[in-house]
Amino acid sequence: MAGSKQSKTSRASVRAGAGAGGAGGISALGEVKYLIPLNRGRNCYVRNVSSGQTPNLKTDSEAFIEQIRTLSAAGQGGRIRAELEQLAADLPDQGWDATLKRLDEAEALAAPA
Repeated sequence: MAGSKQSKTSRASVRAGAGAGGAGGISALGEVKYLIPLNRGRNCYVRNVSSGQTPNLKTDSEAFIEQIRTLSAAGQGGRIRAELEQLAADLPDQGWDATLKRLDEAEALAAPA
């Protein structure tokens, strides 16, 4: 992996998912997860299945919103919304409800026209 800037943790996360479901990413019960929470909700790996990238983004950054907007435009907005709602329910002290609200305000999860 000469020249790769991907962290050891990111590589391990992707490898673990690849072995779990054969889909090349983190999965739970056979379904690919798009969001991998980090740092008590302040950061998140966002798995982009079309590019194969899994960037570590701050959940309050414009880059995070744009990444979610891209996935939503590819038809994954509903699944990402469901993941965020589940994170908010499972980890109420980590601010996932606020993250979902920011994405809604930015219309990042809006259905493509």
